[in-house]
Amino acid sequence: MDTYSNFKKYLQDELSDIKSAGLYKNERIITSPQGAVIKVSTGQEVLNFCANNYLGLSDNKELIEAAKEAMDSRGFGMSSVRFICGTQDLHKQLEAAIANYFGTEDTILYAACFDANGGVFEPLLTDQDAIISDSLNHASIIDGVRLCKAVRYRYANADMEDLEKQLQKAQSQRFRLIVTDGVFSMDGNVAPLDKIYELANKYNAMIMVDESHSAGVVGKTGRGTTELFDLKGQIEIITGTLGKAFGGAIGGFTTGKKEIIDMLRQRSRPYLFSNSIPPAIAAAGIRMFEMMDRTNELQDKLHANTDYFVTKMQEAGFDIKPTQSSICAVMLYDAKLSQDMAARMLDEGIYVTGFYYPVVPKDLARIRVQISAGHKTEHLDKCIAAFTKTGKELGVIK
Repeated sequence: MDTYSNFKKYLQDELSDIKSAGLYKNERIITSPQGAVIKVSTGQEVLNFCANNYLGLSDNKELIEAAKEAMDSRGFGMSSVRFICGTQDLHKQLEAAIANYFGTEDTILYAACFDANGGVFEPLLTDQDAIISDSLNHASIIDGVRLCKAVRYRYANADMEDLEKQLQKAQSQRFRLIVTDGVFSMDGNVAPLDKIYELANKYNAMIMVDESHSAGVVGKTGRGTTELFDLKGQIEIITGTLGKAFGGAIGGFTTGKKEIIDMLRQRSRPYLFSNSIPPAIAAAGIRMFEMMDRTNELQDKLHANTDYFVTKMQEAGFDIKPTQSSICAVMLYDAKLSQDMAARMLDEGIYVTGFYYPVVPKDLARIRVQISAGHKTEHLDKCIAAFTKTGKELGVIK
C-alpha cells in the first residue's frame, strides 16, 4: 500500500468513529438570504436561532444598496495586498469609522478576525515578553499566541484571583499583555473588563480584547465591553469582525493605539500577504457605522428580545448559563443529546445547532441560541414552545 492508502484508511476509521458516536457535523444548506426566517435545501422554511446576525443586518437593504453602488464605482475586487496597490479610499474611510465607533486612535483591516488575532501578537512581542490569556479565549487567539515567542500564561475563565497570580508570575518579563474575549462565544458571559483593567494598572500590563461577539451587542449603544465598563479609549488593543453584528459578511479589524496599529501595518503577516477586503464589503461597513451613529433602535430591540427569551426559557425549567450578551447557552451536557435535540427542533421549524467537544469542554454540551434584533416576539414564542416540547420528550425538563 502506498502512503496515502494508509492515511486514507486512518481517516476513514476516524470519520466512522465520529459518525457512530452521533457527532458527525453535517452542513445544512440555506437557499435564502440570512435572516430570522430562512429556507433550507429541503424547501422547509425555518426560524433561525443560530446565526451571529445579532442586529439582523445580514439582509439589510441599505447595506446591500451600498455594496452594489461600490461594485459599480470601485469594482469587484482588489487583486492585491494593501501596501502594493490594494488600498482604496473606502478602506481608509472604513478604518476611520471603526476607530470613531470604538473611540480608538487608528484601525487596520483584515480579511477576518481570525487573521487579526493571528497577526497581532508576533509583530509586537518577543521572548522577552508575556501573554496572559483567558482559558476560554477563541481558537483564533490561541493560534495567534502559538505564533508568538512570548512567554505564555493562562488564567481560569474570568477568574480575577487566578489572573492576579499569573500577573505576579509574569513580572520578570519586559512587557505583559492580558488577552480576553469580550463575550465568550459558547457561554455568553462578559469578561469583567473593569477588574481586568484594575489588575493591569496594578501590575503594569496592557490589555487586548476581542469584541467579535460583543461589538454591536454589549453596552447601551453596542460599543462593546469598553462602553459597558466606561473604559472607552483606555484599552490598548481591540480586535473584532464585520462578520457578525456588523452586517454578517466578512472582514476583521484591529483597532487601538496608533503606534500599535502602525507596527502591525509594517509586520503583521496576514495583513501583508492577504488581499484587501472587496470594495463592496468596505462600503457596506461604512454605511453600517453611519447607521449605528444615527440610531440605537436595533440595540434596544436586541436587548429586549434577549431579556424576554432568557426569562421565558428559565421559567420553562431549562438550565441556562448566566449571560450578559445575546448568546443563550441551553445546557444539555451530553453530546449526543445536543445533536438529537437540535434535529428535533428542526422538525419543529427551529434551526439551532448543538455544540460539544472539542468546541466546548467534554460533558458540557449545549445548544447555543443566538438572539437577533431581526426576531419578532412571535418568533421567540415559537422557539420557546419548540424547546419546551422537545425538552419534555427527551427528558431535559419535566
